[in-house]
Amino acid sequence: MKRSGGILLPVFSLPSKYGIGCFSKDAYKFIDLLEEAGQSFWQILPLGPTGYGDSPYQSFSTFAGNPYFIDPGTLVREGLLTKKECKSYDFGGTPGCIDYEKIYQSRFRLLRKAYSRFEKNKDYEEFTEKNRFWLDDYSLYMAIKDKNEGTAWTRWEAPLKNRKEEALDRIRRELTEEIDFYRFQQYEFDRQWRKLHAYANKKGIRIIGDIPIYVAFDSADTWAAPELFQFNENKEPTGVAGCPPDAFCETGQLWGNPLYDWEYHKKTDYRWWIRRIQYSLRMYDIVRIDHFRGFDEYYSVPYGEKTAVNGKWMPGPGMDLFRAVEKKLGQPKIIAEDLGYLTPSVLRLLKDSGFPGMKVIQFAFDSRESSDYLPHTYPRNCVVYTGTHDNDTTRGWYHTVGKEARDFAKEYMCKQRLDEDTLAKDFISLAMGSVADLCIIPLQDYLGLGSEARINTPSTLGGNWAWRLTKGQFNKKTAKEIKRITKLYGRI
Repeated sequence: MKRSGGILLPVFSLPSKYGIGCFSKDAYKFIDLLEEAGQSFWQILPLGPTGYGDSPYQSFSTFAGNPYFIDPGTLVREGLLTKKECKSYDFGGTPGCIDYEKIYQSRFRLLRKAYSRFEKNKDYEEFTEKNRFWLDDYSLYMAIKDKNEGTAWTRWEAPLKNRKEEALDRIRRELTEEIDFYRFQQYEFDRQWRKLHAYANKKGIRIIGDIPIYVAFDSADTWAAPELFQFNENKEPTGVAGCPPDAFCETGQLWGNPLYDWEYHKKTDYRWWIRRIQYSLRMYDIVRIDHFRGFDEYYSVPYGEKTAVNGKWMPGPGMDLFRAVEKKLGQPKIIAEDLGYLTPSVLRLLKDSGFPGMKVIQFAFDSRESSDYLPHTYPRNCVVYTGTHDNDTTRGWYHTVGKEARDFAKEYMCKQRLDEDTLAKDFISLAMGSVADLCIIPLQDYLGLGSEARINTPSTLGGNWAWRLTKGQFNKKTAKEIKRITKLYGRI
């Protein structure tokens, strides 16, 4: 990878008149501005359909796309909706903030109206056939879930929970229309995303996608293939994912995701993982895998625990998985999210894989982190960020971090004082000037925004994943300044 730069911005954070960022004309305008800004990459967050909590890292499917991102304007041009119909729904009225409740109440009603006018064609049939390996189970799962008022599959009636063929045949006949509605959503999502992706590539912008290492407990993935996970005979997890107590959280982090049965995956030559990565590499140009250290060792917390205190480390598949992936797919383009405490074995796995790891400038000055995040320590084969979606903005960092960290940053940058109005530019310069092959900056830092523009605060529920750009906030003037900085540090 040659020396280059990019911007981090979730799709949901794009401006649009439909309450949430989507594959609308605003997305195309954003790509135009990236080109003007001299950027080579657009990094996004996972695109899967979200449930309670609205986290893109807790999706109903590892393969499906979020129907919220389907652009109603495109459906108007396709003759499936009218402009008047689109305007008749309430998508939320607060600029710069997503009202997920109103989006949920309105988006599916609008999509159902579009579906009522949709006529299946050859393109649709080819899409459903090509994606049958996940689409059939996902569409059936969502249709049954709706029938059960959103209840998790573990609480469905036993024949459906346990996928008894007779019960599945019966429910398929009963819910044919609803199943097809979910197939339609995925068809439209796929068409619109692939068109936007192709446009980005044409403009010289490559997409960095993001996949969580784990799947959600309540998902089509776990219901359709429970043998992939550490479940008991009652389809309950024997252990769930999390992180141990550390300087950031004294009780650890309890994520609650089911853990993989790696012995089973090995017996199948990692077929499911190979298919997942192969699918992701068709969706994106490069894939960032969240929580990479889980492939070396994963933290297992007994199911039912209230905190992560009583968990223990267990061995993961290591290079055995990635050798199997490389054998089938060649050398995949992957970025390893290797943040946090790294043991020698994790560092060995990262080196053996050849994947670039991540460096975060904000972590460089935190006494709870090691000094590996200081720019002078970087290898070339890494991706540097001022912060990620889990960090505060750099301006926000100034107000929330302790005096010790601010003093260290001041000393490192040879400054008499730190100024919140210029700190983001200082951090951007540190990242841009490093030897890291790739530098990705959250757009909020280029705009100098504070904590109001933070995407996510880990281990909290509510108020996350809601920030988005307002129209005109990212403009040609900002793009010109971004290009100047990018060119100055040899990243164009």
